[in-house]
Amino acid sequence: MKVLKLAAIPAALIATSAFAETVVVDQQVVAEPVAVSTTTYDPNSGVVKNTTTQLVSGTRTFFDTVTHPAAISAEVGTLGYGANLGWALNDKTELVVGWAGGDIGDLKDTIDIQDNTFDLETDYSNPYIGVNLRPAANWFTVGLGTIVQDNKVTLKSNNAKDVKIGNNDVVGYSGNLEASVENKNTMAPYLTLGFRPNITNNFGLFGEIGAAYTGGQKVTDAKINGLNRADLASDLQKDIDDEDLAKWYPIAKIGATYRF
Repeated sequence: MKVLKLAAIPAALIATSAFAETVVVDQQVVAEPVAVSTTTYDPNSGVVKNTTTQLVSGTRTFFDTVTHPAAISAEVGTLGYGANLGWALNDKTELVVGWAGGDIGDLKDTIDIQDNTFDLETDYSNPYIGVNLRPAANWFTVGLGTIVQDNKVTLKSNNAKDVKIGNNDVVGYSGNLEASVENKNTMAPYLTLGFRPNITNNFGLFGEIGAAYTGGQKVTDAKINGLNRADLASDLQKDIDDEDLAKWYPIAKIGATYRF
């Protein structure tokens, strides 16, 4: 009888590697459910692929999933400087959460509104969430998502002389002009097209171009020589609305990715 029991132990151990059931021998637990999540990396698509349906020791918690992303990326572009985390949902879909912002003065330091040129100062903050789709399961990507805009822009024109603003051909503004501008909408849906070639199994590059619908810009205040001027703010708002300034904001960015 003891021989039979001893012979049952290795058989039970083999069984536990194939079946998600607890095996009991002589009223003692020989093995707990063991799960192995086997993954492989596809260098052609840049996606970590799950190759088995087995579970690992019960279930993986939501916290475990969130704190173990598949990739981390750094980026620079028209939204600013930033980074994002990516989670592979399947072979063709990746969830991304990121942030881009800062001063984009190195990329663009002036702006033309109607016939006037203003110096541009920016303080951008653009957290975003979206998905990167690979419709052909290769390097080509389509990005969809939403940006939560908190961008502050300052327009300046120092030593202006008789500047016509707001289709006002009669009254010109002179002096040091300054205006604060913000996005009209907080949420800005975006669409991008891009490519994500892989250099190695862990490192890759990417580039994206597209646009986000911001809803336009609004002038929050305007000053001449440090004094608030409601008439300047109103006239400048007219020029911005006439140009549909930044109602569609261009997105262009490049970056590098590390895959875990």
